Amino acid sequence: MCTVTRTYLVDDLDGSTEAVTTVQFNADGTNLEVDLSAPNAARLREKLARFVDAATPVKPPKAAPKRAAKSAVVKTNRQHVQEIRSWAQAAGLGVSSRGRVAKAVQDAFDAAH
Repeated sequence: MCTVTRTYLVDDLDGSTEAVTTVQFNADGTNLEVDLSAPNAARLREKLARFVDAATPVKPPKAAPKRAAKSAVVKTNRQHVQEIRSWAQAAGLGVSSRGRVAKAVQDAFDAAH
């Protein structure tokens, strides 16, 4: 069995269903849309034409780039990293002999000391 769903646009002003399209516009900072038949859409555009011609296009403001929260930077040196590795190995935590020490291991070391 199958289900067929059909969507019909109906003119929001007069209820007609012939050649209906959605018209989007903005008024007083609010984005709006209305479903209008071709004659009603033409009538709306005709009424707004005088105002649109006198208006100045405005670009939307750019959103500020999102910045990641700054985490506390712990300055490490080779000796400190070696201490963390030695402690982690003695504590039975899996840590490699080279490369970056996992943040979880660093946090556990800091909590223990």
